[in-house]
Amino acid sequence: MSAPRLRATPLPGIGVQYDLVTREHRHVSVVAHRDGARTVNVYQADDPDSCAHSLRLAAPEAGALIDALKPSHHSASLLYTTDLGLVAERIEVAALSRWNGRLLGDTRMRTETGASVVAVLRRAEAIPSPAPDFRVMGGDTLIVIGTREGVDAAAAILEQE
Repeated sequence: MSAPRLRATPLPGIGVQYDLVTREHRHVSVVAHRDGARTVNVYQADDPDSCAHSLRLAAPEAGALIDALKPSHHSASLLYTTDLGLVAERIEVAALSRWNGRLLGDTRMRTETGASVVAVLRRAEAIPSPAPDFRVMGGDTLIVIGTREGVDAAAAILEQE
C-alpha cells in the first residue's frame, strides 16, 4: 500500500484544510484554524462531497487527540516517554486554580498519584526539585514525572478550581 496523500488547501482568514482519502476510499478533512482549534469532518461513503459528521475541537482537545492517535507524537506538554512506562510532562497551573498561592505539599500529589514534581518553571526561571513548602503560583509550569495514569491524576489535581 502506498503512503496516504494529504492535500493541503489554504483557507484565507481561516487557516488550512487538510484532506485525506483512506484506503477504504473514505474522505476525511481537518481544518486547522488560525486560533489553534481544529474541525474534523468525515464525509459520507456514498457521496464523498457530503459531510456526514463534523466535530470542532479546541486547541488543547486537538493536542490530546493527536497524542491519542500517535503516542510517539511530540506534543507541547509531553517531554519524554520510556520503555519503563514513565512520562515527564509540563502541567500549567491556572490563575483560578485552588492551588494558586498554596504550598505544593498541600496538593498531596505524590501521595495521591505517585507522580513527582521535579521542577517548576516560573517566568524565565527554573526551580529544580521544589520542596513541599514551595508556594505554587498561577502561571507556574510544573514538570511532573510518573506513570501515564499518575501524571494524568496529577494534572486533574492541579486543574481543580
